[in-house]
Amino acid sequence: MSELRLYNTLTREKERFEPIDPRNVRMYVCGPTVYDYAHIGNARPIIVFDVLYRLLRHLYGAEHVTYVRNITDVDDKINARAAEEGVPIAEITARTTEQFHRDIAALGVLEPTHEPRATEHIEEMKAMIERLVANGCAYVAEDHVLFDVTSRPDYGRLSRRSLEEMIAGARVEVAPFKRNPQDFVLWKPSKSSEPAWASPCGIGPKGRPGWHIECSAMSDKWLWQEVCDKLSEAGRACPHVFDIHGGGVDLVFPHHENEIAQSCCAHGSDQMARYWLHNGYLQVEGEKMSKSLGNFITIHELLEEWPGEVLRFNMLRTHYRQPLNWTAQGCRSATTEFMKFGRLLGKDGWEPRSNHLAPAFLEALLDDMNTPAAIAALHEVCDEFRSTSVADLEQERRLDALVNGLALLGFDDVAGFEARLIAFKKRRAGIDPEQVEILVSEREAARAKRDWAEADRIRDELRDMGIELEDTPEGTKWRLAR
Repeated sequence: MSELRLYNTLTREKERFEPIDPRNVRMYVCGPTVYDYAHIGNARPIIVFDVLYRLLRHLYGAEHVTYVRNITDVDDKINARAAEEGVPIAEITARTTEQFHRDIAALGVLEPTHEPRATEHIEEMKAMIERLVANGCAYVAEDHVLFDVTSRPDYGRLSRRSLEEMIAGARVEVAPFKRNPQDFVLWKPSKSSEPAWASPCGIGPKGRPGWHIECSAMSDKWLWQEVCDKLSEAGRACPHVFDIHGGGVDLVFPHHENEIAQSCCAHGSDQMARYWLHNGYLQVEGEKMSKSLGNFITIHELLEEWPGEVLRFNMLRTHYRQPLNWTAQGCRSATTEFMKFGRLLGKDGWEPRSNHLAPAFLEALLDDMNTPAAIAALHEVCDEFRSTSVADLEQERRLDALVNGLALLGFDDVAGFEARLIAFKKRRAGIDPEQVEILVSEREAARAKRDWAEADRIRDELRDMGIELEDTPEGTKWRLAR
């Protein structure tokens, strides 16, 4: 097996991936804050790390990979949305989580091994906070608990920012009870209308956790608790370090930086995760996505315009670490390119006879998930297949390589894509196929009677509906106007 190499944000180098335990490869990825439809930028890490999850399962076996992606369901944005709509917070989070699951399912995303919700792990967060206070890495001030960034000598290592630079460049209004401007909140008091739990450290008012502590507590529980319990029984210390932590590049600072600080200080370790992976930014039509520019696009809205396969394929045509410019033209190009695979496989598709993958395809994915090169390798397989007219075992291996490769990228039913695309376009155009077929039959009957005026009238009616006709020796065929 060739080695997997991944770009580690922590070292700024592409490194050979060596799991702590090949029998249980562990990965944690920051999931959504459920207060609104997820936008297309949110889809990028979901798709990117789904590909990595599939690749790890291929390399180590599905039963040997644990993938945790959380749900943040306690947050200021959620509280604000609930107040704006005048509905309970639980209604907002339940509705938005359901929307999120439907949208990403349409993108061909596998379910993670675990999907913990922040509100279900408050006790774990409080326990971690109390450990940090007990060992002097956090402190209580005016009903808040704050992390003391000076207690972590290498704070800023992930983002390559020194603590002195961060403090000197602080532009935010600093709360008077903070010891240092960069100290961040682990726990804060809640207003009467906000979610609240009994606070840690004997603080009187009820409160709620800060954002950063949530991921530290949930990753620790779902990636280490069972192992740590067994190690404890054997009288051995638990390392509390997992293999891969992923997310968007916008999370490097402060979220991931703060996760490292609080997790390492809580457990007395020098690492939280060995490999830190981050996908690049996404723009829309060359501009930063924002509601003020009117280019804020949700996954849900895009799924009304394009099939999920198109969105996923278009995303993977750019290397995950590179900036991605999302355009309508890109989606059109992705549609045409993706359709070529389905047409080669034919209407009935191909059932692989083996697990064979094209060597160039696998090498591309092993090289820091180079999906553009992997897709190019699949096109080479198609070209080789078309250039050979003899049906033999080598041609079968090429079809196996194509189908298996597409499946590893998250595309399981490529042969049926064109039919689904046509049906999708019909639904989107509001066209009733049965009505079209009736009109086509009526036109053919008029032509048979040489009633050319009626035949032309029906053709014009269909044209106004957005339907093009083609009269062939086998009968009249119709399609959506281009």
